[in-house]
Amino acid sequence: MGISIATAPCCWGVDDVRNPNLPPWERVFDEVAAAGYEGLELGPYGYVPLDLDRVGAALKARGLSIVAGTIFDDLASPGNRDNLMRQTEEICALVSRLPRVAPHDGQRFPTPYLTVMDWGHDERDFAAGHSDRAPRLSDDRWARMIATIGAIADLARERFGVRAVIHPHAGGYIEFADEIERLAHDIPKETAGLCLDTGHLVYAGMDPVETLEKYAGRLDYIHFKDIDRAKFEEVMGRKIRFFAACAEGVMCRIGRGCIDYPAIRRLLTRIGYAGVITVEQERDPLNVAGSLADVKASRDHLGSLGF
Repeated sequence: MGISIATAPCCWGVDDVRNPNLPPWERVFDEVAAAGYEGLELGPYGYVPLDLDRVGAALKARGLSIVAGTIFDDLASPGNRDNLMRQTEEICALVSRLPRVAPHDGQRFPTPYLTVMDWGHDERDFAAGHSDRAPRLSDDRWARMIATIGAIADLARERFGVRAVIHPHAGGYIEFADEIERLAHDIPKETAGLCLDTGHLVYAGMDPVETLEKYAGRLDYIHFKDIDRAKFEEVMGRKIRFFAACAEGVMCRIGRGCIDYPAIRRLLTRIGYAGVITVEQERDPLNVAGSLADVKASRDHLGSLGF
């Protein structure tokens, strides 16, 4: 398979850059290399410094590459658009000049990508995983969000040659099957691709094999997670934020959860997927002592399956 395996700072609890307990980004780089990964995502805006020389030297010293930068912010509020465009410009200016993973034959778009995720809405965060009770955007607000995503993708592509990929995320306004279908209809494939995440698909009530196959023609990039089924069923019975559930261990190392990775490997072989897969495992940064062992175990398990 023409696939490179990367990971991301969320495996070290890096999701909210305001959290005072985040590990230093250099530690994350050290442990990514120690676990045997080829590259990593930059993480949320504001975590890794926007310093080309410093970050480039750190990657080179560890033999690593950057596979993506991340927009993880409110895409639905018109008042946030200028902030999003500034983030896009600053992130793409950095990732487009950092070492990148060599492309594979058949890979649609080379790295780096700009992974675009909606986040920051209490009413959706507390409804993560519950399609029946999650409020939906009005048609007008949806159209405004789609226009913002299009503007982000156009800026990334036209100014920096970076492919934007939209990532449905638990607790955001792009999460459930109906929202992914609407998004795929409203955003042309020439504008942006999809980054589907196996863990978020399960969390939102979808079968990852079926959904990856359904959107194979839009699938530019993939995230792999695994879910502890017993913990998932327990947190689904409570009113709980998504990352609070992650802090309780709903995401586990790959191979210990309920996702059928042999079936996913067979599917990706059948559809001819080539490119990057990024391993993730959201956790509380207070539990960062277990990050290296978990990301290495996930990588080793995938290797045993032929990834």
